[in-house]
Amino acid sequence: MYIFPAIDLYGGKAVRLQRGDYNKMTVYSDDPVELGYMFADAGAQFLHTVDLEGAKDGTTPNLSVVAELAKKSGLKVQVGGGIRTVDTVERYLDAGVERVIIGTAAVTDPDFLYKSVERYGSHIAVGVDIKDGMAAIRGWMEKSELSCYDLFDRLTSARVQTVICTDISKDGMLSGTNVELYRDLMNRYTVDIIASGGVTTVADIEELRNMNMYGAIVGKAIYQKTIDLREAIEVANK
Repeated sequence: MYIFPAIDLYGGKAVRLQRGDYNKMTVYSDDPVELGYMFADAGAQFLHTVDLEGAKDGTTPNLSVVAELAKKSGLKVQVGGGIRTVDTVERYLDAGVERVIIGTAAVTDPDFLYKSVERYGSHIAVGVDIKDGMAAIRGWMEKSELSCYDLFDRLTSARVQTVICTDISKDGMLSGTNVELYRDLMNRYTVDIIASGGVTTVADIEELRNMNMYGAIVGKAIYQKTIDLREAIEVANK
């Protein structure tokens, strides 16, 4: 199983939200690139980044920071947040990003989703953010009319290979991850699922690894030191 340390970006800084609430934001670092170096030194191969400003309005205000992380950290970077056009996808890929995550547009613009996967293949992933069983959009601020299963069915049809699945109720709470949800989704679908939200301890990582989960995103637990990244990676690789 792969560990994806997370850097959420707002105003060029590394921050974390609590359950997607922009009014509950903690700044962890003024230098996200330095964090990338630290994660690489701990043995990470991948980095998960989200442009929180872009998630709200579809812009790319933190593109330069993401590009610097992709070019300098030595990590394979995936990025999400506000990716709703082919131009945005290409800008990120040209900047050296390994994988671009489509979120809101996978719900609101299925034609864009299908065309993106057809053109860019495995360089496209989809973020499925779940709130009360429904797919959330626009930076988690709205619930759509699609259930998480409806959306997964669409992704299967589009031949999406990788899905980042977040239970919003768990995100940033350090209360453990939604194992039952991930087990159910893995029984239903064959896509590679990256678990996100609530990964708090090494025991959480062990449980996900034992389920044969493709990957797990670890964010606040690293910053709050409830998980040591180097140990997490070693456990995930057992």
